[in-house]
Amino acid sequence: GGESGYIANDPLDPNVYYAGSYGGELSRFDYSNGQTRAVNIVPDNPMGYSSSNIPERFQWTYPIIFDPQDKNTLYAASQHVWKSNNAGQSWERISPDLTRHDPATLAASGGPITLDQTGVETFGTIFALQPSRLEPTVIWAGSDDGLVHVTRDNGQSWTDVTPRSFPKYLKITTIEDSPSRPGTAFLAGNQYLLDDLHPYLFKTSDYGKHWTSIGKGIPADEVVHSIREDPARRGLLYLGTERGVWISFDDGLGWQKLQRNLPVTQVADLAVTDHDLVIATHGRSFWVLDNIDVLRQLDHGSGNRALQLFRPAPATRGVDPGVIIDYYLPKKPTNLTIDVLDSTGKVIRSFAGAADIKKDSEDSVDDDDFGPKPAPKPTIKPGLNRYTWDMHYPGFTEFKGMIFWAARNRGPLALPGQYQVRLTVDGQAQVVPVEIRLDPRVKGVTQADLQKRFALATEIEAKVSQANETVLLIRGIRTQIDAILKRTGDLDIRRSSQGLQQKLDAIEGHIYQTQLRSSQDPLNYPIMLNNKLAALAGVVESGESAPTEQSYAVFADLSKRLETELESVNRLLAAELPPINAKLAAAHLPSIERRPEAAVEPGTATASDVEADDD
Repeated sequence: GGESGYIANDPLDPNVYYAGSYGGELSRFDYSNGQTRAVNIVPDNPMGYSSSNIPERFQWTYPIIFDPQDKNTLYAASQHVWKSNNAGQSWERISPDLTRHDPATLAASGGPITLDQTGVETFGTIFALQPSRLEPTVIWAGSDDGLVHVTRDNGQSWTDVTPRSFPKYLKITTIEDSPSRPGTAFLAGNQYLLDDLHPYLFKTSDYGKHWTSIGKGIPADEVVHSIREDPARRGLLYLGTERGVWISFDDGLGWQKLQRNLPVTQVADLAVTDHDLVIATHGRSFWVLDNIDVLRQLDHGSGNRALQLFRPAPATRGVDPGVIIDYYLPKKPTNLTIDVLDSTGKVIRSFAGAADIKKDSEDSVDDDDFGPKPAPKPTIKPGLNRYTWDMHYPGFTEFKGMIFWAARNRGPLALPGQYQVRLTVDGQAQVVPVEIRLDPRVKGVTQADLQKRFALATEIEAKVSQANETVLLIRGIRTQIDAILKRTGDLDIRRSSQGLQQKLDAIEGHIYQTQLRSSQDPLNYPIMLNNKLAALAGVVESGESAPTEQSYAVFADLSKRLETELESVNRLLAAELPPINAKLAAAHLPSIERRPEAAVEPGTATASDVEADDD
């Protein structure tokens, strides 16, 4: 019961959370079985008591944190630091009172008509707690009344390392131990409740013996709440303030805004994940700045005035939308190309840059607009640009007006492994490596299984292309015949050429359902070989596994049936084209060539790629 404060997730069991609340409430939630259990450190309700009369003073958002070195150890803090190694069944106090416990700040709250002592209005507490990520015996603690302590022997002894320059009642909101440098920590604090809006930011490199102010560049009235160091780049700092987010590339020597589209809001805390910056705001929900690998590679000295292709973060199949490719352009180029290469250096995808394309208005959307779209083009605007490769190989050949049911033209999904991205701008090229990974949650699948999936999907794509290219050939011949019929009245030529066209039309109808005009027409006219093959690709790539035996069987059957139609086209043209062309030559008319109709850009022809909705 009660509103939640700090929440900690058990690193050994993602279903288990510990949530604190005012009055020292501490609950253990297990979402695997729906069980909730109170594991309060001191299950003695403080309702109505002043801070001075409470044995253990817990503020509403008191720290609850697991030891990054020992994931069985859970810490929490009142005015003391507490430790549990048995999921809250018992607690051990490992520190003395680490606050000023000034009687002047522990008196009754509220008044003069009524007191206000619900367990929330508690002062003289440890507000920030941070076990070291590098040294298993180091723990930092900061109080809401201006004291900083550190232990280097797992709580057996504590040292007061409060900087002399601190205001007396500075609330220590965050102590961030460096993930790469022993003895280094960053501290953020504020005391806006005392009408002091100054940003208090400090750094130590010697376990708190000396502290240096690192607030240069932050406005004098910018209240700070949280500071974090990037685990992948030493000295890259993120700062949450009353108005937004700031960033420093040089250990806090200088700061600049990292606001982008974030509204002006209090950022209470930040978390740096593998490749993202996650921030918690007050009243504006959670926000995520994805792919901060760009920030990790920025040269703050140059300001990125030169062309730069950033190394993409690893992309996970089935989780990430694709490989995110960021690049900086000092000016708008004439030509820009992004190539994706496999581990052998072979180009597997190539994308030509183009100016930004305006999106269609909502009024222009119709039913068929929800099918697949052609691959977007990389932007060429000066400054930072982003392009996402969806991790798929090229799709199959398409023809104008093609409509498929339950089939997507995306091409086979790239296998887990090493790839390269090459950016070429006006003849200047840069290459960076990138990795595609299998979802770590997927179990029981081997690289050989995925290779079988990729191989069959590739074969299917080739067959669909072969079928569609035959349709294009038939249509190309039809166009030539139509042109000839407009130029001659010779009955023999008209009869033989029209007879050829009728036979080709019949074959085309076996390969593709020529009656289709809209995305719903397959409800009335059955799909044919090219669509069946394309739909099979979706089945093969529906899961992280080797193809089923029945998928191989259906592919063999469809391939054999397609081959029959392709052979019919070749026999027909071999038998009937030469005599027709002889008649055309005698009439001084152009001959009919095996010239296909031009294909269209993949994604521009397919009008339906999913089954119809129930509604």
